[in-house]
Amino acid sequence: MQLKDKVALVTGGATGIGLAVARQFSDEGATVVICGRNRERLQTAALSIDGAGAVHPWPLDVTDRTQVGELVGKAIDRFGKIDILVNNAGVNVVERTMERIEPESWDYIMAVNATGAFNVAAEVLPHMRDRGDGLIVNVTSTAGCRASDLGGAAYSASKHAMDAFTKVVSLEEGHRGIRATVVAPGEVDTPLLDVRPVAVSAEHRARILRPEDVAAAVLFVAALPPRAHVPELIIKPVNQAFA
Repeated sequence: MQLKDKVALVTGGATGIGLAVARQFSDEGATVVICGRNRERLQTAALSIDGAGAVHPWPLDVTDRTQVGELVGKAIDRFGKIDILVNNAGVNVVERTMERIEPESWDYIMAVNATGAFNVAAEVLPHMRDRGDGLIVNVTSTAGCRASDLGGAAYSASKHAMDAFTKVVSLEEGHRGIRATVVAPGEVDTPLLDVRPVAVSAEHRARILRPEDVAAAVLFVAALPPRAHVPELIIKPVNQAFA
């Protein structure tokens, strides 16, 4: 098992990519803490995973710094360490064009996607520095590599922010043995599709990535030896343009 004895914290872990990451990490022997705002959904997600590693559902709003600090402290007290942080919590809204987006929606998207990733990483990093080891995987989007009118201004901006944040963490922390990686998926069949301005057809969903495809990319990064660092990994459907 590639992640035996590892402890991972996965935000947005109740559905979609986060749940798929938790499932694959557990299959590979990791102890996994999955976080999200919906307690019942987290419980259901944890019960759906029957891998070798234990899965612990802990409610968390990544925009609440007090909650984040308490959860990270509790995880370290209980499990002794956090080897891997996967910042996967992400949101978007239906009305996302500049003509229609509300300022409150901009604030909400930036708070969860960008500031939320910062909040959790900022709490985990001192522990990783003390240990001289650790991996942070920030799940962004191809909208964070190339501006996307499909994703919208706020979502694209938030994912670009996550991309830059991740790379600065790598520059600052690499000499301490801490690696930070961007995993940037293209279109994925997750609950985020339910807030698209135009309904997504079953045929379209069948052509795009599945959450487990992205989870496999995250697992690849997480299973590498500490001497190996992947700064950025882009994964997309075959039929999605990227240039």
